[in-house]
Amino acid sequence: MAAAGQGMDPLRVGFVGAGRMAEAIAQGFIRAGKVEAQHILASAPTDRNLSHFRALGCRTTHSNQEVLQNCFLVFFATKPHVLPAVLAEVAPVVTAEHILVSVAAGVSLSTLEELLPPTARVLRVSPNLPCMVQEGAMVMARGRHAGSSEATLLQTLLEACGQCEEVPEAHVDIHTGLSGSGVAFVCAFSEALAEGAIKMGMPGGLAHRIAAQTLLGRRHHGSGLPSWVTWVWRAGALTLLARYPACSAGGLRAGAELLLERLGRPFQQLCDCGQLRVGDLDTAQETGCSSMKPALVGHHIGLVPGLTCHGVGGVTHRELGPDLPSP
Repeated sequence: MAAAGQGMDPLRVGFVGAGRMAEAIAQGFIRAGKVEAQHILASAPTDRNLSHFRALGCRTTHSNQEVLQNCFLVFFATKPHVLPAVLAEVAPVVTAEHILVSVAAGVSLSTLEELLPPTARVLRVSPNLPCMVQEGAMVMARGRHAGSSEATLLQTLLEACGQCEEVPEAHVDIHTGLSGSGVAFVCAFSEALAEGAIKMGMPGGLAHRIAAQTLLGRRHHGSGLPSWVTWVWRAGALTLLARYPACSAGGLRAGAELLLERLGRPFQQLCDCGQLRVGDLDTAQETGCSSMKPALVGHHIGLVPGLTCHGVGGVTHRELGPDLPSP
């Protein structure tokens, strides 16, 4: 049953900005039964993204102020550079009843509070794309005028989309790199491993399935790897499906993936090393790689240019390819 808002009225949730992250959060709310689709109102300048909300059964508009006039809990999910103008536009209709939540990366609570009425109740959330399948990893921080009741309401709702913890604001931006961009990082790592196997002769579909299942296996052995990897495995397109939709043009994840492209080749070469058999010691010495277990590879690989691959016990080592080129 959908959560109730103030009084006995159903909770009405608004989204100013209707991109992928807004859609992911809204879909999580609906799937968990926290908010009915008909009680979600989203705004955007064009119908391109609003069509996804309509497909969920949500209401849509091109007026940002209309969202504030109809919903007391409002998520601002615009691009960071657009947010100041949007807040200036809606400020005249912000009331003491509103709870305003920003998911814009890098926009501080103090900046949000400066652009809104003096007593506005503001919170920041750093979500990630697996919110769409209720496997998100999120953190939230409250502004000066947001109390425990507002934080509890938001956290309860967001837990419908996965794990959500309240943290000091300083940790929110750290989370963006750790988990917001981390989805792309893990998928790119899986893809690089699969590409290495393909290079050695394994069929592409099989290589990607094995790479994804390898990550799942780590989770089942207690590493804590989030179960959204299951979603990647089931998606069919595997890493590509999860990786590229997670990136907006010019966004933080897209920039981070430029680094991942530079780091991909050493990960592919792990498959070359891993193919060596225990009995191939002579060959291993010639190539500079001793036989090793995958667990040992994980302990001795660092994400730095000119990665070093250590053999069993660190007896032998070699550079995994030339120094990585500058971007």
